[in-house]
Amino acid sequence: MAGTMPHAIFIETGLDEGATAAAYAAELPGCATFAPDPDQAAAAMPRRVGRFTAWLAEQGEAAPTFVGDNWYEVERGGAGRGAGERASFTLDELPPSEEEWERWRRWMELAREELAAALDAAPAMAGQVAAEIAAQDEAFVAELGGSAADVAADAIDRCYAARDVLTDALEQAGPARDGVRRILRLAIADDLHGAARLRGDEA
Repeated sequence: MAGTMPHAIFIETGLDEGATAAAYAAELPGCATFAPDPDQAAAAMPRRVGRFTAWLAEQGEAAPTFVGDNWYEVERGGAGRGAGERASFTLDELPPSEEEWERWRRWMELAREELAAALDAAPAMAGQVAAEIAAQDEAFVAELGGSAADVAADAIDRCYAARDVLTDALEQAGPARDGVRRILRLAIADDLHGAARLRGDEA
């Protein structure tokens, strides 16, 4: 029956020095909401899932369908203070299948295209958002044992260079490497959140 199928949410607290909480849809890596507190983030998930799957469909990706809107918290973790010190959840420990690996890397590229368009359209805020995303990507590259890109003076150039290096590091790591599911989840979610911030709409 519609409205009764349960769907899991992971909650991350402590973002933005404690000012923000995030909720992640366990079944839809990269689909996330950001709000001042965990309850608000969780409550926004049904609407966000609709927007996320619509975005996938617009990009020509197969968009999964969900029965009902009963999204509930199953796990909670706190973010650290530094770049890359983001919460990890039990599901993040499972390696993606080959099909998931290919699909989620496509989603990561599509999310970066979304961010790039938003950076171009909002130059006043672009530097700050680009620097935050670049720092996160660089932390992920280090986590995978890769080498950082040459640090560009321009924040936006650094952002693109960091993503190129992260893409290469993921390619080298492969789907069986510990932590790749978490990295893909966060890379997609943060790019889309950054784009939403730049546009001034809800993440």
